[in-house]
Amino acid sequence: MTVLVATQQTETPDALPSRSARLAYREGLVASTAGVAPGFVQGNLAILPAEYAGAFHRFCQLNPKPCPIIGMSDVGSPFIPSLGADLDIRTDVPRYRVWRDGEVVDEPTDVKSYWRDDLVTFVLGCSFSFEEALLEEGMPIRHIENNVRVPMYRTNIACGEAGPFAGPMVVSMRPFKPADAIRAVQITSRYPAVHGAPVHLGHPHLIGIKDIARPDYGDPVPVADDEIPVFWACGVTPQSVINAARLPFAITHSPGLMLVTDLKNRNMAVI
Repeated sequence: MTVLVATQQTETPDALPSRSARLAYREGLVASTAGVAPGFVQGNLAILPAEYAGAFHRFCQLNPKPCPIIGMSDVGSPFIPSLGADLDIRTDVPRYRVWRDGEVVDEPTDVKSYWRDDLVTFVLGCSFSFEEALLEEGMPIRHIENNVRVPMYRTNIACGEAGPFAGPMVVSMRPFKPADAIRAVQITSRYPAVHGAPVHLGHPHLIGIKDIARPDYGDPVPVADDEIPVFWACGVTPQSVINAARLPFAITHSPGLMLVTDLKNRNMAVI
């Protein structure tokens, strides 16, 4: 099994740290991708039968905050060359979720045995990209400090509906002191392709979160008395929607274990 090591590398295609990460996951490494391959965009996965692809594409257009599309495959193809020349959707994520009738039935480390020639892959922008910009400003990211997955919560914020796709937005949370929270809004507003500015600051109950210590996905992190929770739209939202729609079949990533692409985070900034 390959172990990821941070090194300075010449960025030829074969030496990209993003490719090294994918190869490690292809060989079976299972670990959070937070902080992996700094500088490179990570993505959320939603893999659906072609008959649902049009409606899901419309759903993403209606809900660009949680579902910003950064890549899409041809029908039946496990490759998206624009995201990585050797990228293989079936093997290059640390862990997947396989869904049947809206429920998770398996969480394998590759989905070759589940692959079908009618599947379409959507890759959605991930907040790990703007985390790099926050870290560069010296702002602490609690789940990275604690080496756990970012906490994520289902909310009472309704998504725009398209075909069978409807349901609540999922958000990710990072605690900050108030002054840092204001700065985080400013920084992340520059990255609309990876969720952009927060959707809520402060009181979790106002967006339907009953217990911030019990996330629906990921791991809890402490929020200090002098901090406020800051919530961003999250690319796990399609998993909530797949559950609500009782979709017959779908594949997603396991929350916090993303697809590492060869796109550069710096190219996601609009200013």
